[in-house]
Amino acid sequence: MNSPQKILEEIKGLGIEQSLEYLVNTFPGQVIFSTSFGWEDQVISHIIFKNNLPIKVFTLETGRLFPETYYVWNRTLEMYGKSIHAYYPDTTAVETLVSSKGPSSFFDSVENRKECCGIRKIQPLKRALSGNSCWITGIRAEQSQNREHMDPIEWDEGNQILKFHPIFDWTLDQVKAFIRDNNIPYNPLHDKGFPSIGCAPCTRAVMEGEDFRAGRWWWEDQDKKECGLHSS
Repeated sequence: MNSPQKILEEIKGLGIEQSLEYLVNTFPGQVIFSTSFGWEDQVISHIIFKNNLPIKVFTLETGRLFPETYYVWNRTLEMYGKSIHAYYPDTTAVETLVSSKGPSSFFDSVENRKECCGIRKIQPLKRALSGNSCWITGIRAEQSQNREHMDPIEWDEGNQILKFHPIFDWTLDQVKAFIRDNNIPYNPLHDKGFPSIGCAPCTRAVMEGEDFRAGRWWWEDQDKKECGLHSS
């Protein structure tokens, strides 16, 4: 197996496009990218689509997304003419959850919130990643305390897959500049104080000086801002 350390050595000094090309040559037909249509993901989608890289792009359609997220999803399809695969939660699991606990059980306890994330995000993610060897993400180090301790390339033990974060060391200013310079469509909520955008009921705008992910699950412990998709 190609270890994260070995791959990191191989792509050292390469640009993002060249690094992704190395990965698709190393794992032909088994490289996949997850997008939630935020700033960072739009940067990576642009690089994949403009260079016709053979990387499957997918998103998790939780059923609770903002209208603005659907807007940028459609704009992305229009601009690049490429497929973005949608993975939905299991219908029976959602029906059971909402029937037994109501549509907003995630506000009641951390356990309930994780249950909802598990059904709407974690389980569909596992289906999306199945059969693949490398998962590309838009994670950046400065997004949260948890993410600062990740590496640009790492082994995801829970999903048994290699993860690569191609813009891990980028600042938010770099991300915004790339989007502006390449005329990339982005979620209009970003201009309204939403640096991190997830499901509508669980995301709010942040105030000046607040942490990047303060608007996610804001009623919980501020040091634990992950749903389980990206755990270090």
